[in-house]
Amino acid sequence: MKKDIHPDYSEVTVTCACGAKVTTRSTLGRDVTTEICSSCHPFYTGRQKYVDTAGRVEKFQRKYGQDYFKPRETGKKKTARR
Repeated sequence: MKKDIHPDYSEVTVTCACGAKVTTRSTLGRDVTTEICSSCHPFYTGRQKYVDTAGRVEKFQRKYGQDYFKPRETGKKKTARR
């Protein structure tokens, strides 16, 4: 390998918004912050969490109402014709 062409591969600390910290190695050379990690991601925890970017959740709820995700009530049940 050629000398002095590769970047430094040093240890960095990745810090999540939930407070979890992970030490890893990177060529970035500085600490990294992230919004979601495996400790707080809904796929791994099984809990639903809204990640609101610039008030999009509130804007959606104002536009469509609070009960947008409630099940609809139908008038009558459809039966199969014979």
